[in-house]
Amino acid sequence: MKINRLNSIIILGLIAIVGIIIAQLLWTKEAFNLEEKKFTQKVHIALLEVAKKLYEGKNHELPANSPINKVSNDYYIVNVDNDFEPEILEYYLKTVFKKFNITTDFEYAMYNCESDEMVYGNYVAISDTSKKENSVYFPKHKNLVYYFAVRFPNETSYLFSSLKFWFMLSFALVVILIVYVYSIFTLLQQKKYSELQRDFINNMTHEFKTPLSSILIASNYLSKQEPIRNDPKLDKYASIIIDQSKKLNHHIEKILNIAKSDDTPLKLQKKEILLNAVLQDVTENIQLRYPEVRINVENPDKSLQIYGDEFHFTNIVYNLIDNAVKYCNTTPEIQVKVTKEPGRVRLMFTDNGIGISQKNISFIFDKFYRIPGKKSNEVNGFGLGLYYVNKICKLHNWKISTKSHLEKGTTITLLIPEK
Repeated sequence: MKINRLNSIIILGLIAIVGIIIAQLLWTKEAFNLEEKKFTQKVHIALLEVAKKLYEGKNHELPANSPINKVSNDYYIVNVDNDFEPEILEYYLKTVFKKFNITTDFEYAMYNCESDEMVYGNYVAISDTSKKENSVYFPKHKNLVYYFAVRFPNETSYLFSSLKFWFMLSFALVVILIVYVYSIFTLLQQKKYSELQRDFINNMTHEFKTPLSSILIASNYLSKQEPIRNDPKLDKYASIIIDQSKKLNHHIEKILNIAKSDDTPLKLQKKEILLNAVLQDVTENIQLRYPEVRINVENPDKSLQIYGDEFHFTNIVYNLIDNAVKYCNTTPEIQVKVTKEPGRVRLMFTDNGIGISQKNISFIFDKFYRIPGKKSNEVNGFGLGLYYVNKICKLHNWKISTKSHLEKGTTITLLIPEK
C-alpha cells in the first residue's frame, strides 16, 4: 500500500470517527434538552393537580390564569389564594409526584402572612439513602399572599441519570477514537521500523556482495594454480575458502530475496507437480551433502500430484529436511509421510532432533527468530528458513502446523488442498 493511500485512509477514518462523536454529543445535548422540557411539563401538571386538591372543599375556585410560575430552572411558585396546612401540602406533593413518576428529592416552603416571609417546610427524600441537603433560601413573591414554593435540588443529576445510555454510548465512542489513534500511531511506528530494517538489510547485503565476489574470483583462480593443486594442505584450504564463500553468498541471496518479497509480493508460477519426484530429488541432494542421514519417504501413490509453484515447493521441502538434519545431536533419522485425504494431501516431516520447547514453538515462523541455545550457536543461519516456508505456504493457502517435544523430535505438517 502506498504511503499517500495509507494516509488518506487514516485521515478519512479519523474524520469519520470525530464526526460521529460530534454528532453523538449534539444528539445527547438535544436529548437532555428534551428530557428537561418533559420534566418541566410533568412538574407543571403535577403542581396544578396539587393546587386543585388544595381548593377542594373550599368556596374558592382556581384562578383563570395558570397558578404555576417557574422562577428558575429548579424553582417553582404555586399561587393557591387559599389557606392550607403544611402537612396536607406535603401529603399532596408526595402523592401526586409519585403518580407522575417524578422520582427525585424535593423541598418546599410556604408564605407566612404574619412574618411576611417564606417559611421552610421540609426536605422530602425519595429513598432513605438520599442525603438530606441543608435548607436554602426561598425568595418570596411580592404580589402573592397564599402560595407555596417547590425546589428540586437534584434536578440536573436526575436528568443526567435518565440519559445513561446516551452517555455510555458517547464514552464508548471516545474510547474507540483513542484506540483508533493509538493503533494508527503504532502502525506508523511499525511501518517506519520495518522500512528502516529493510533498508539496512539491503544496504548491508549489497556491501557484502562486492568483497565476497572478489574473494570468490581470487580463490577460484588460486585453486587452479599448480603449486596449490600439488600441495594437499593448500588445496584443502583453498577449497574451504571457496565453499564457505559460496555458503555466505547463498545466505546473502536468501536475505535479499526475503527483503524483496516483503516489499513486492512474490509471483507464483503454479502448475501440476509430481510430488514423488520432488521428494526424491531433495532427498538425494540432502544425502549427498550429509551421507550419514537416513531419510525414509513413505508415499503409497507415486503418481500423486499437487498444484503449486514447483520452485518454491522444492525449497520448502529442502528447508524442512535441512533443519531436521542440522538440529539433531545423534544420527539424523527423518520420516517423510504422504497421505491422500478427501480434498487434500497431508505431508508430514518427522525427525529425531533436539525438539522445540512449548514457549518457543509459536515464534519459529517469525523473521530472524532463532531459538536461544547451544545448538543454535553451532548452526549457521539467520532465522529466515522457516519464515520463508511459512510465507510460501500462506501464498499457496496451505496450512502448516508444528508439534514438538524436547529431546524427542519435531513433526511439521503441511495440508495441501486439491486444485
